[in-house]
Amino acid sequence: MSEPRTMFQKIWDAHRVLDDPASGETLLYVDRLLLTDSSSFHAFDILENEGWTVRRPAQVFGVPDHFSPSGGRTLDAVDDADRRARIEDLKRNCAHWGITQFGMDDRRMGITHVVGPEQGITLPGTIVLCGDSHTSTHGALGALAFGIGGQSAHVLATQCLWQKPLKTLRVSVNGTRAAGVTAKDVILAVIREVGAGGAFGHVVEYAGEAVEAMSVEERLTICNMTIECGGRGGLVAPDEKTFAYLEGRPYAPKGALWDEAVAAWRQLPSDPGARFDREIALDAAAIAPMVTWGNTAADGLPIDGHVPDPAGEPDPDRRAAMQRALDYMGLAPGTALRDVTVDHVFIGSCTNGRIEDLRAAAAVLKGRKAKVPALVVPGSGLVRAQAEKEGLDRIFIEAGFRWGHAGCSMCVGMNGDTIGAGKRCASTSNRNFVGRQGPGARTHLVSPPMAAAAAVTGRLTDVRDLMSEGGAA
Repeated sequence: MSEPRTMFQKIWDAHRVLDDPASGETLLYVDRLLLTDSSSFHAFDILENEGWTVRRPAQVFGVPDHFSPSGGRTLDAVDDADRRARIEDLKRNCAHWGITQFGMDDRRMGITHVVGPEQGITLPGTIVLCGDSHTSTHGALGALAFGIGGQSAHVLATQCLWQKPLKTLRVSVNGTRAAGVTAKDVILAVIREVGAGGAFGHVVEYAGEAVEAMSVEERLTICNMTIECGGRGGLVAPDEKTFAYLEGRPYAPKGALWDEAVAAWRQLPSDPGARFDREIALDAAAIAPMVTWGNTAADGLPIDGHVPDPAGEPDPDRRAAMQRALDYMGLAPGTALRDVTVDHVFIGSCTNGRIEDLRAAAAVLKGRKAKVPALVVPGSGLVRAQAEKEGLDRIFIEAGFRWGHAGCSMCVGMNGDTIGAGKRCASTSNRNFVGRQGPGARTHLVSPPMAAAAAVTGRLTDVRDLMSEGGAA
């Protein structure tokens, strides 16, 4: 009788081509390679310089997301020549090699990590790679997915990747979330517990009643931010919600192939008794709406907390890092997080740019006005269309938000959507690094309802206060 295996081990074993005892690496077959405008030109340059060809173009997909403008859907809306060149590079290279591209003139275009699941390109049990670190998102559907940086050229040429074995960490979130607590709050609480680099070298499998109760879109949010605690990839076991989400998607199997696929996917969850290298458990009921105060996603606290004092930190390196973060963020120890004013609000990104995110934010905003400039950018053209069909765009616009076109936008600011130095932004994005939203910009990570609440009050706010006033669903 075989030993119980984790989901990660099952996917790894199914894709093993050969092992190299000398290096300790395994050559893995890759099911999907995703390309973005921000890095793929390097891979294509290598391909051309080495005289290589694309091994399996039908399994490669391109999406221009980092440089795409939020102000329009044509290249004329891109006012920077270098950004325009990167978008044109991806289009030209995809056309040359016969690779499907969801370009700016395609209504399906959006953020790579929104488009992949949305189109059924991401499937349980597959290996999905992309140059972008937030490829971990796709693990919400039971795919082993991670960013590969400069290795895209090798994958383009061989459809394989050399990889050292990874360790496994199971994070169980047990119990039931309270009202007003979103998947974003759960993953910020997880990252705070694990630490900014605490899952380095691991694949993180999320489990427990709270995760099982989440929608697929909520699971995409928690897997998306796995990289923020150092995890190589995140995983959630596929279940009936997963199958219902995928059925009928354009690139998902059809007919008899669908039935065969679902039968195989039901075998993917970790076996009872499977051993993980580490395990962590959290109580969902103890998690409150979260907000970050520093420059890593691990610098998160419940909204009713206060800015921490470095003087109370015994570790000198950590103490110094906290002081640097407070200096950059312009915060004083002991300040109530509720008293921190914001200059801008951003709702979007591959973390929180899906239709459920927009619905949750709009529920808070309905009938209210933003006190600060605010931008909402749907995660894809299809999300944007669905939101407009439901009238969410009108709620955002009437509240004073700018209604943008799909793309990464102000999450990373590579398309020019940034805030000024010293300005403070409540953002649904995934990173609050120094300069992430522009030189000198200060980012507080929050959930979509919390971002909407901050827009309404002009400060970091507990969305539950607004819910008690009857404005939020």
